[in-house]
Amino acid sequence: MASGGAGSRVSCGRDLSCVPEVADTLAAVAKLGFDFLCMPLFHPRFRREYELVPAKSRPGAQTRSDLLLCGRDWNTLIVGKLSPWIETDSELTTERRNSEEALVQELNFCAYLGLPAFMIPLRGPHCANLARILLNHIHTGHHSCMFWIHVPLLDPEDTREDLIENESSKQMDDGGNDEKTWACFSGGFSLLCEAIEIGADLPSDTLIDKWLGEPIKAAILPTSIFLTNKKGFPVLSKAHQRVIFRLFKLEAQFIFTGANRHSEKDLRSYLQYLEYLNQNRPQPNAYELFAKGYEDYLQSPLQPLMDNLESQTYEVFEKDPIKYSQYQQAVYRCLLDRVPEDQMETNVQVLMVLGAGRGPLVNASLRAAKQAKRKLRVYAVEKNPNAVVTLENWKFEEWGDQVTVVSCDMREWTAPEKADIIVSELLGSFGDNELSPECLDGAQHFLKDDGISIPCSYTSFLAPLSSSKLYNEVRGCRERDKDPECHFETPYVVRLHNFHQLADPKPCFTFVHPTSDMNNNRYQCLRFLIGCNSVLHGFAGYFEATLYKDVTLSIKPETHSPGMFSWFPILFPLKQPIPLSSGDNVSVRFWRCNNGKKVWYEWSGHVRKHIPYFSTFFFSILKKNVLSCNMNKKRYKTVIFLSDIFYKISQDKLTPFHKSMLQYAGNDDHDT
Repeated sequence: MASGGAGSRVSCGRDLSCVPEVADTLAAVAKLGFDFLCMPLFHPRFRREYELVPAKSRPGAQTRSDLLLCGRDWNTLIVGKLSPWIETDSELTTERRNSEEALVQELNFCAYLGLPAFMIPLRGPHCANLARILLNHIHTGHHSCMFWIHVPLLDPEDTREDLIENESSKQMDDGGNDEKTWACFSGGFSLLCEAIEIGADLPSDTLIDKWLGEPIKAAILPTSIFLTNKKGFPVLSKAHQRVIFRLFKLEAQFIFTGANRHSEKDLRSYLQYLEYLNQNRPQPNAYELFAKGYEDYLQSPLQPLMDNLESQTYEVFEKDPIKYSQYQQAVYRCLLDRVPEDQMETNVQVLMVLGAGRGPLVNASLRAAKQAKRKLRVYAVEKNPNAVVTLENWKFEEWGDQVTVVSCDMREWTAPEKADIIVSELLGSFGDNELSPECLDGAQHFLKDDGISIPCSYTSFLAPLSSSKLYNEVRGCRERDKDPECHFETPYVVRLHNFHQLADPKPCFTFVHPTSDMNNNRYQCLRFLIGCNSVLHGFAGYFEATLYKDVTLSIKPETHSPGMFSWFPILFPLKQPIPLSSGDNVSVRFWRCNNGKKVWYEWSGHVRKHIPYFSTFFFSILKKNVLSCNMNKKRYKTVIFLSDIFYKISQDKLTPFHKSMLQYAGNDDHDT
């Protein structure tokens, strides 16, 4: 059941509702080219009775023997399915109890067989009891089985044609709450994934983005969604193809369900078409090629001020052609502005590369001087003694006396002369997280009064995100002798892949060089309006940098420098996922702290719940203050007055008097 990746074939399975002969059916689907079979473990019409006699004492085997297949086939070729009659959240006590027992029985038998996955459908608007039983099962054993939660991509209520426009739908409302309830119960378990069923009707692009941020392991494709081309082969619409292409990037497996609707072709034609799409998917760009294998892989941010980087680390960053071409362009533009043409032979600009590494910025600056036909005297300052060896070799073999190599911390170096231009690449994924402000502030004293810093400014950005995959990755980090939650207090550099960004990024901290304000402590409160029901797992960080005038570098998605791969985004996780509703306001408070010895971030997320109608909050107050006592006449007047308050909330006309009464109504201490 290996999932398909770029350049490999797609992993596909066949879904059947009833399998009379397991071995023969498995051989038949394998002959058609399928990689695995989805089938119920128990007969779908066999309702077991656990409450009433004599049915609960019925003798004999409850299902077929595991000896029908060898252990290897059970482990790799069979995905189990939950019996369709099981309703663990039924309001009927007997049905609920029977379903609970049957669910536990099927989960245990799945574990006994060693199946790679077990598919569980979400039926109806309630799932709390199902989640409880499933999580208890996960907690009480060492399971390797994945649990695929079968959910439709589009709510069936949204495809109904008998609904009156603007008519409230209880099922639809509950469905949104149910999604958040499931996330609260099941979040944080890597064994829980989703199998989305793609119907003929597709939701909006926003909702598709949201779904593709979920931990999707499989996509169910009914044969009814396929069209027929001129040659009689099954094909998908352009909109469906776009969804499939995005699922390819997530390395999802595909499950075909339903009868063959192209009688002149067999089921192989569906597989062949999917493989055709896989082979003709859009080619990855330079950034995607570089990031292959690093998707959603957590990395600790570099600390070049504290640690000496390895040669391989320098080599990786030097492969980025865009970054150094932008630096070269910035130095070129700066030289043209600072040195008029009539002084090009006499005016020698002093340029200092602070944090020269193995010399790529020195080379870019020398190329810029040659392009601008201006003269440079360069100082290459580097604290890493190992990288200085490389710089000295560059000087001996290429640069000559035009470059002076300085082995020293830039903050401690006493420069022989002041610089016209200082160039540095001290930026981190969040702009300032590799201590660029502290380094450049310490080196600013040897920059001329009219000197230029490249970069001259940079701004960090934050955006709320939802990603169960990343949350589970952080949650899975464990270190001996450390608090289990300490990893949620650490930012991570990560190639964001399986995630959903809940709002556009907003600017956080800005630093300008040179500057007269050396206090680099910062505080910012950002607010984001959420557009759909989701779960908040943390915040993604980006940066934009201005090198010189309009020459920029950016990893912010909207303005990302094309082809640049030196920086991945940074993740600031939250310890506890926060369920969100459409219209909620998420606030993040962010601090950058410096005590003279250390620099660190602190962050917290807050949610202000959206109240679309006054009745929502109105009934929550009734539950707290009214339902606990008798409804006398005085109390009734208070309730009526509360409805007036919430009407004014909906109209944004709340007066100070109404606010005081609202505060009074929410107080548990008063008698009325």
